[in-house]
Amino acid sequence: MWRLPEEIEQAELFTKHAKTVGIIFIVLGIIGALFPVLMSLTTVMFTAWLLIFSGFLTAFYTYKSDKSHWQGWLKSLVFFGVGTYMVVSPTGGIATLGLLFAVYFFADAFNSFLLAGSFFRGKGGWVWAINGLLSLLLGVLFVIGWPHTSVVLIGLFVGFSLFFDGIALLSGAKIFRKWLDDNVPKA
Repeated sequence: MWRLPEEIEQAELFTKHAKTVGIIFIVLGIIGALFPVLMSLTTVMFTAWLLIFSGFLTAFYTYKSDKSHWQGWLKSLVFFGVGTYMVVSPTGGIATLGLLFAVYFFADAFNSFLLAGSFFRGKGGWVWAINGLLSLLLGVLFVIGWPHTSVVLIGLFVGFSLFFDGIALLSGAKIFRKWLDDNVPKA
């Protein structure tokens, strides 16, 4: 089957870089799972500096586009304020992120139960129901010992996520390498 040179080039670049990034993610994921408090602190600091940077960018954009737009100034102030709070008080930032994780998992559980009950009844709805139960369990885990459990749970979840993202990238690189070997003639 004929392929565009851009597709082949993109697949080769993905294969090359996905292996490297996948290995880095796996290592970071293992470190995060072994040292969840350190990973929680790292996650909060990363998030905090993103918020601070977003606050400056939003203020700059508001200044350049419409100086009288008070919502833009408020948004930049909130970004900057929350980010600064997280840098100054990392434990408060971790607790806040833990609460946000809990809200996310409860919303995901609610959505999964709705999908299981309406769209997929009798056609794999049990998968959505199990997903809903697991999300509900994760939300409850965050709430039961909040804010203290957030310190460990955020680091564990971020570590596990990085680990499995790394595995997915390595698997994707392998799939793309096989596709390239099977579909691209050797020059």
